[in-house]
Amino acid sequence: MYHKIFEFFQGKKVAILGFGLEGKSTYHFIRRYSDMDVTIIDKKNVVLDNSELEKDAHVTCIYGEDYLNHLQGFDIIMKSPGVITKDMDCTPYPFTSQLELLLEVNRSHVIGITATKGKSTTCTLVYQALKKNGYDAYLLGNIGKPIFEELENFHDDTWIVIEMSALQLEFVKYSPHIAAILNLYQDHLDHSGTVEHYHQNKLNIFKYQTEKDYRIYCKDIEPLNSYMNDSYKGIPYAVTLSEDTLPHTTSIVGDDVYLDGKCLFHKNTKTNLLGEHNLRNIMVVLTISEILGLDLEKTKEAIMEFQPLEHRMEYVGKYHDILFYNDAIATIPMATISALESLKEVDTLIFGGMDRGIDYQELIDYLNSGHVRNLICMPTTGHKIGKKITNREVQCLFVETLEEAVLKAKEVTRPNAICILSPAASSYEYFKNFEEKGKAYKKLVKEN
Repeated sequence: MYHKIFEFFQGKKVAILGFGLEGKSTYHFIRRYSDMDVTIIDKKNVVLDNSELEKDAHVTCIYGEDYLNHLQGFDIIMKSPGVITKDMDCTPYPFTSQLELLLEVNRSHVIGITATKGKSTTCTLVYQALKKNGYDAYLLGNIGKPIFEELENFHDDTWIVIEMSALQLEFVKYSPHIAAILNLYQDHLDHSGTVEHYHQNKLNIFKYQTEKDYRIYCKDIEPLNSYMNDSYKGIPYAVTLSEDTLPHTTSIVGDDVYLDGKCLFHKNTKTNLLGEHNLRNIMVVLTISEILGLDLEKTKEAIMEFQPLEHRMEYVGKYHDILFYNDAIATIPMATISALESLKEVDTLIFGGMDRGIDYQELIDYLNSGHVRNLICMPTTGHKIGKKITNREVQCLFVETLEEAVLKAKEVTRPNAICILSPAASSYEYFKNFEEKGKAYKKLVKEN
């Protein structure tokens, strides 16, 4: 398979746009087979911290604030997902990506999953179910490992599970054989510009499917359900928490999960994944398992053994008689609401982050309901939301730093109750990403 992809580059003038994780893996893939000329285009001078590039006589680096003005004259531009192009006309440029090239040569063995929230957990569950069933499988994409890192290891019967972000899907012209969208909410407006554009990028995962492919969607979630129409050719499989006996619908009948008359799972089975949103994720995994004809019992074993991923309602431990949870991945309001609903006994919420123009009214209404007694409000969004809390039984505490937030939480949280970090916003103002914020939080929690 990798030979077909490498042939795509031969004899062409190639640029790598963005030299982050994916850009570097594209460069290394090309260099494993050729010393062909390559141009790297990035906002920052990538040569400064990369001695490998300094020694490469066949690489040209273009950098600076105007880096996007240097895209002319290339046959291929390998665009990294993190490069923001919302303010430019992209139609003249031959953008492609690792994801698109893989789908072009081998989409028949690709399972793609996207969503605003929950995609990492669901992708990992599908991957572990495949491994439990004895399949050769890889977990790649937005979850943190570029596709080209494992390209040479793929065989004809390898299943490739890919977490697909909106930015990865924006310019693709192929869709995976099995595709799932778990939910669609407001997010990434700083990258996509509008909610509609963000959602349409996600929907590209279905757009290029054929009648022999499968598309899975959670019909309880709007506007996801309203987007589903006959323009999408893949065989539709719906997932719902309601009772629904329509064909190809995974639903709850009584206390059990059913698909086409077959009982797949008991909905009250104790797993390590809490909340209705995770039940939907499990149902999507079960649906994919049935489509592939996997051994149901082995798939259920994978579900039962699954441990939540780091920063996703992660139990940090009991300190100062307080149960601390880390949900730093929650960068939108609905994710924070889901965490609070799933854990039930939350006494203190630490939240707030970068303002990206998302509508917070639903979260404001929820916090005003009094479900959580202490709200520790961090800049910037936390301060804005805290000023709109009118319920006098809710205590709003305004802080400037995460350290101050954790210290305050240790003061005000009731013994044996829960304190959770669930920002409902991105972390970019003060942290590199949600992982950095989550790790800093756990370190502060464990300090005396």
